[in-house]
Amino acid sequence: MKKLLFLTASLIPLLSYAEEAKKLDAGNTAWVLVATALVMLMTPAGLALFYGGMTRSKNILNTIGMSFLAYCVVSVVWILWGYSLAFGTDVGGIIGSLENVFLSGISVNDIWSVGNIPTLLFVAFQLTFAAITVALISGAVIERMKFQAWLIFAILWATFVYSPVAHWVWGGGFLSKLGALDFAGGTVVHINAGVAGLVLAVLLGKRNDYGKKAILPSSIVLTVSGAALLWFGWFGFNAGSELGADGIAASALLVTNTAAALGAIAWMLVEWMVTKKPTLLGAASGVVSGLVAITPAAGFVDIIGSVVIGLVSGVIGFIGVYWLKSKLKYDDSLDAFGVHGLNGIWGAIATGIFANPSVNSIGKGLLYGNPGQVIVQVEAVLATIVYTAIMTAILYFITSILTGGARVDEETEVVGLDESVHGERGFEI
Repeated sequence: MKKLLFLTASLIPLLSYAEEAKKLDAGNTAWVLVATALVMLMTPAGLALFYGGMTRSKNILNTIGMSFLAYCVVSVVWILWGYSLAFGTDVGGIIGSLENVFLSGISVNDIWSVGNIPTLLFVAFQLTFAAITVALISGAVIERMKFQAWLIFAILWATFVYSPVAHWVWGGGFLSKLGALDFAGGTVVHINAGVAGLVLAVLLGKRNDYGKKAILPSSIVLTVSGAALLWFGWFGFNAGSELGADGIAASALLVTNTAAALGAIAWMLVEWMVTKKPTLLGAASGVVSGLVAITPAAGFVDIIGSVVIGLVSGVIGFIGVYWLKSKLKYDDSLDAFGVHGLNGIWGAIATGIFANPSVNSIGKGLLYGNPGQVIVQVEAVLATIVYTAIMTAILYFITSILTGGARVDEETEVVGLDESVHGERGFEI
């Protein structure tokens, strides 16, 4: 009897701990609520202005609308089936089950195991990632893609490309089991979107006047303002991905800011040397380059790692925009691949080099005695590139069939999509 009482008494702390672990963490919940709002701001405001300012005045509303409506469309797709495909019970390491379609089986009292936040809050946080990933693709195809084709493509791509890749990395899929590190979306968001943008740009073809005359931005002021909003929202993007208000989140926020600043400085200096002019468009693009590159590494690297990642990102972005695109002669309108694709690749590989276990015990990179992590990162990069490229091409052709061709006619392109498609003007001329 005494042994039974002793055993019962010894189990009480364990039972209490288990019960405590299921309780909602108010501090973490408050932080992730704020982070979710910050990341939401990035798509219909930050990215819309960043892209809108870089396009011509006759297409500014259409460009903004592609980001704005991408957020709306993906918000619905995510709730109906996207979340379940990404985070449902693993099926063969490839996709999630359909158990949470329409968010069935998730109640307001369910607690997500990481961070002890409401599961519904985790759903909302991940929704904002899915939405901006789709919106990023639009930068490669503005000024020539039918609006209805874009909306249909967004639905298909969020379903058949974003959700599976998110599952591979974050939902318990094969890349997660392989040990791939992607704190906030180097593969899932930036390589994914950048490669898709490149494929669409090639399949749609160049704008009619591309390479024949100067295509000038409508408003650098809007672009710089958009970059600032993206920078602000990215704190939620990266630090929020910890799903907790702790030291790793604080470190992620600081290294994010450092890489962004150095990305801007590096781009500006390289541009200054090459073109003899330090442009604000270049500086804004450098900020985004730094933010992209640090995203997969944010929760794993220290300040030194972020300095190297940020400096290299600005150089890579400049080369991608000013040299690679002209060399290969593709029309990636707003450089979705040059900025996001290339720096997503750099950031993913750099994570395997600089991941510091003293920052986060989950990650141990090449410089800390684990060269195998670089190999895993490269495998994740290649898997994402191959799958995304093939599936994006397939979905493009399906979209073209459904819409009678994904590209606008020549007259619409000449007049501009704002008046032709929307019957509105962004600027009075």
